[in-house]
Amino acid sequence: MNIYFACSITGGREFETVYQQIVAALSADGHEIPTSHLAQAEVIENERMLTPQYVYERDVNWIKNCDALIAEVSVPSHGVGYEIAFALGIGKPVLCIYQQGRKVSKMITGNPDPALLIKSYSKTDEAISQARDYLKNLHL
Repeated sequence: MNIYFACSITGGREFETVYQQIVAALSADGHEIPTSHLAQAEVIENERMLTPQYVYERDVNWIKNCDALIAEVSVPSHGVGYEIAFALGIGKPVLCIYQQGRKVSKMITGNPDPALLIKSYSKTDEAISQARDYLKNLHL
């Protein structure tokens, strides 16, 4: 499956290792993740070289071509929120996962869209299991 993985870049990288482990697990399962580089430590340096227009067009095209979007939303991010809304707006299924105890925007948690699923986790292994279960049960 083609999965758009969304995570905070400029909003904060405190969950970077979680991002990396989720992407590694889903890639190992055979999923294509065009945004896998966003989980890497050097993402801020690499993305700095790109124009905002290029990033927007690239990411919108990736979302249009994905089967589903999985977003780790423990760290607030304007970009991730936009990506979630864009994906839902074009009918893509979206899973938002976040660490228990973190505050998540009510614009996400209050969204009644049936294509949106929101789950909390306590440990990274649980986040990975949730993502795997979500993809396994996704009816495309």
